[in-house]
Order: sequence, then C-alpha cells, then structure tokens
Amino acid sequence: MEEYVGELWHKLVTRVADKQYAEAAVSLDEISKTAAIFFRALGGDAGLSLSAATATRHGARRGWKERLATSGERVELSWRDGETLRLPAQIALFPERSLNRDLYLWLVALSAANVDDSLPWIIRNQTATLATLARFPGLVSRYHRLAEALIALRPPPKNLPSDEAAQESAIRQALQQPGSVHVLPPASKPFHPVLLWTHPNPPASKASRAAASNGAPEREPSDNASSVKNRRKHSAERTDMPDGKDGFLMMFRAESLFSWTEYINVNRPQDEEDDVESAALAAEDMDSLTVARDSETSVAKLRFDLDLPPAGEDDMPLGEGISLPEWDYKKQVLQPDYCRLQEHVTPQIEPYELPPQLRRTARRLRSQFQALAPTRIWLKGQQDGEEVDLDAWVRQEADLLSGTHADGRGMYRAQVNQQRDLACLLLADLSLSTDAYASDHARVIDVIRDSLFLFSEALSATGDCFAMYGFSSLKRGNVRFNRLKSFDERYDGLARGRIQAIKPGYYTRMGAAIRQASTLLAKQPQRQRLLLLLTDGKPNDLDRYEGRYGIEDTRMALHEARQLGLRPFCVTIDIEANEYLPHLFGTGGYAVIRKPEDLPKELPLLYAQMTR
Repeated sequence: MEEYVGELWHKLVTRVADKQYAEAAVSLDEISKTAAIFFRALGGDAGLSLSAATATRHGARRGWKERLATSGERVELSWRDGETLRLPAQIALFPERSLNRDLYLWLVALSAANVDDSLPWIIRNQTATLATLARFPGLVSRYHRLAEALIALRPPPKNLPSDEAAQESAIRQALQQPGSVHVLPPASKPFHPVLLWTHPNPPASKASRAAASNGAPEREPSDNASSVKNRRKHSAERTDMPDGKDGFLMMFRAESLFSWTEYINVNRPQDEEDDVESAALAAEDMDSLTVARDSETSVAKLRFDLDLPPAGEDDMPLGEGISLPEWDYKKQVLQPDYCRLQEHVTPQIEPYELPPQLRRTARRLRSQFQALAPTRIWLKGQQDGEEVDLDAWVRQEADLLSGTHADGRGMYRAQVNQQRDLACLLLADLSLSTDAYASDHARVIDVIRDSLFLFSEALSATGDCFAMYGFSSLKRGNVRFNRLKSFDERYDGLARGRIQAIKPGYYTRMGAAIRQASTLLAKQPQRQRLLLLLTDGKPNDLDRYEGRYGIEDTRMALHEARQLGLRPFCVTIDIEANEYLPHLFGTGGYAVIRKPEDLPKELPLLYAQMTR
C-alpha cells in the first residue's frame, strides 16, 4: 500500500511540475530527414551524422514545484563536434507545434554557421546568430518569434538575486539584439539554459585509457528496431577492468556496528540479464557511463577463435600484397602506402551446383535477362547492305514524284550484332557483422551468398563481363580481398564453389577494397563500367578507421573511382544508411533493401534497371 501511494504521489507532483507541452511535441525521429537536408543546404559539413543530444545537468535555479518533484535538473542542448551534430531528442517547449519545429530548424541553421569555437559562449552564439540571419534573411522573422516566446518562459530578472538578475538581463538583451553583449556578468549560480543557442560546455568523452585495438570490437550488432528509436549518445569514459584482487575495503563505526564493503568481480551469465528495460532506464539517469574492456568474456574468446583460423584452414594468399593509400580527412592528405591489401582465394574447391532452393528463381531470372543478351538487329537507311530497304526506296520515289529533293539516305538494310558494352565488378562486404541473423532462418552472410548466386546466374544469361570479390579487414596491415570470380574466369562450378565457401571475416576497411576494385575495373575496355558495392553497414575497423575517418576515406576512394570513369553504386540492408550513404554515393547512387531476405531477388533487378 505504501508503494502504491508513493507511486501515485510521484505521478501527481511530476505532472504538476512538468513545463513541457506533450501534445505539441516534435521528435528528432520526425524531423531528422528534413534537418539533415536543411543542414547541408545551408552549407553545413556534409560528413556530420545526426544524433540525439545527451541530457546534462544545468545547475540553474529551479522552482519549488520542480525541486519537490526532483525534475528539471537536466536539459538537452544542441552542439556539434567533428563527427556528429547533436540535437534534442524531443522539443516540447512551446504550446504551438510549429514553434517547436521552428526551434529544431533554427538550431540546425545555427550549427551550420562557421564560427570560431574558441570565442566565449555568449559571443560565439551571438556571432553565429548574426552570420545566420545575414546569410538567410528569410529566417529573421522566425528567429524573433522564437526569441520572444523563449524570453516569456525564462525567469524574470526581478525575481532573481542581483547577480543572477544582471546575468539574465544580459542574456535577454543578447537574444533580442544579437551582438550587443560582449561579456556575461558573473553570478553565484549558473544561468538558466538558453535553448535557442548551442551548449556552453558540451560534454566530451574522456580519453580512453585502453587501446581500441586490444580486444573485441567496440560495438555489437544491435536490434534495428530499437537502434532507430534510441539515437541518444551518452557521455562516457573508458577505464581498465578491475581484477578483483585489490578490492577497496572500507570500515566505519555506526551505532556500535562494524560494516564493510568491497568490489567483487562477478561474471553474470547472459541468460540472467533479462531486465534490459530497467538497465536502459538506469543508464538514462546517469551523467556519465564508465565502460571497461573485459578480455575474459566468453564472446571475445569465441570471436577470437572464429576470426583467426589456423593457417591450414585459411584462404590462400596470392602474391606478397599490395600497398594502397588512405585519406586522412583531418590532415587533408592522402597517406601513401598506408594499407596492405592481400588477395586471397579459397584453395581446393570442388565444383558446386546451384542450391536447390534457388533453382526456380534462377530459371525465372535467366529468362528475364536473356532479353538483354546481344542479338542481331537490322539497321535501315544504310549505304550498302544485304537487302534493299523498301521503306527508304518508296520514300525516295514519292519525293521525286512530288518534286521534293531526295534526302540522300541509303537504300539498303544491314544486319549487325547488338553488343552490351558493359563491365561490372561486384564487391561484397564479408565483415564480422554478416554473422548476425537477417531473419529467423538465415544469417546476413547466407543472404549475401544467395544474392551472389542469383546475380551470377542473371549476368551469365546476358553475356555481360563481370567479376565478384569479397573483402574484410583487420587493421590497415591486413585487408583481405577474396577473389570469387575474376573478369578472365568463366562462371562455372568452381566459381559457385568459391561463393559457397564465403564466411564472415573481420571488419570493414571499405576505402582500400574500393581502390583495389577500381584498379581492376578500370583495366576493362568496356565503355560502361559499374562498381557495385554490397554491404550491411558503415566502414569500420579496430584502429582509428571508425566514424568520420572511415566515411571520409571511403568517400575519397569513391571520388577516385569516378575520376577513372567508373560508376559506383551501393546496395545495402542497413536501415540507417540514409544517414551516411548520401554523403558517400549521392542521392541516386544507392538503394536500401528494407527486408534483407529480399536481397537475392532484388539485386539482379536493380542491375537490370541500372544497365537498361
């Protein structure tokens, strides 16, 4: 009964203290696509991803209702760094939904302004405001409407102590007349958050005390349904895993009783951790998450065994490897001979027949793609040929009888072969993430394998020149490039055997693989050359090839491919691909397959549309 009454009381005081307008709320999920396009249209850095901001404690004075409900301690403010633009996960500040939406767009526009980050907070935001309004006068009326609505919600200076009142008056003046305030007066308590401006002190993750390359990967494949909804990133620091040997012992005397506590390293099995929602709620309430890399977990041991097979079971390397450059976007320089790529081929492969479950679909695709195969056609109006062109002869006689001058067209028909002057290289992502399940019955690697089978069956019906390779990586010195079928090889039982033998590898150093694939494809004499990338996620690796660095190197590799006259195109099953693929391939340079199990039948049809 006591717990029930306490819960009712908590709901009551929380509702009374709540200053948000839930019925007019606008969420980041709703406006993320618009915000991303708007940010890039205003000249913002196209390489930045969009994420929900971390809720931080502001420390400002709160009303008695908020103190009673222990609410209003945290606020989500926008800021950006070299990789991410962070916006509030939801804005319900104003009673009008249009104002909440305009606040999102204003924060995006303010973040697109190029202002010196070393300036004091109040000067930096005023400078960014003036620059934004000067470049885009259409935002002036929206800004003043937002400023007036925000000032009405702020605490009046007359209700504050003198030092805080002076500070609040300066902020109000800076909002109404940007550029008029040069110094923020000091006060005993922090100022009330200014939601129209960026964060005064953005929370930054502390430097890692453990190398990123000494264990399992930083992130695991997560459930896609939840990853889209939970965009928030937490402030975090990494620490070493306590070994449990030197526990902290604390003894104190309270009411004549001795008590003690110490750290105990307890390894809980995965099946005991069933209260995932409670853990997520607890994480939301924490200011900073501290994570430690435990090299003793069973998952890391299993992945180690899977990732590093014995030399006798591994694919056979071809040659001594190839040195490739890599783009460092921070230094804006192409680092020569930075990566080492090794081409591999699966040894001792037996000829393999097409799997029975794919044969019916393969027959249908072959019949469809045979219409694209080279055929013999008749060309009319030729100066010489096998037959007389009766249409041209009748037209010429009619022109002569009517007194019209003949146009001089040929009077013959010639039969010629219609050729598809096209070469395609398919580059498949074989990273560790493909070991995850795409559906209840198949892993991602199984879906990719079936896609390669049907893709090969379809292209062999057209007679197009094509090659297939897979890739994965383990840091920059070990980029694996698996040859499934080269341009010089026929698609036969051995090629199907190599496709059947593919397995999840390491990580996704995409730039090096694209550069090598571009080199091979550029050697083909065909006029149209298509570089088709099949993947399930972002570029990543154990070293610094993560986040913005990997994306920018991949973007530079694709730019180099276009300079060679190639046409890159990406097919992905990553439902978050719209956040980064437009920056890499352009708006029309990729396709997202929402249902991974549809990839095998969709991939050949996409190819037919691109090469029709």
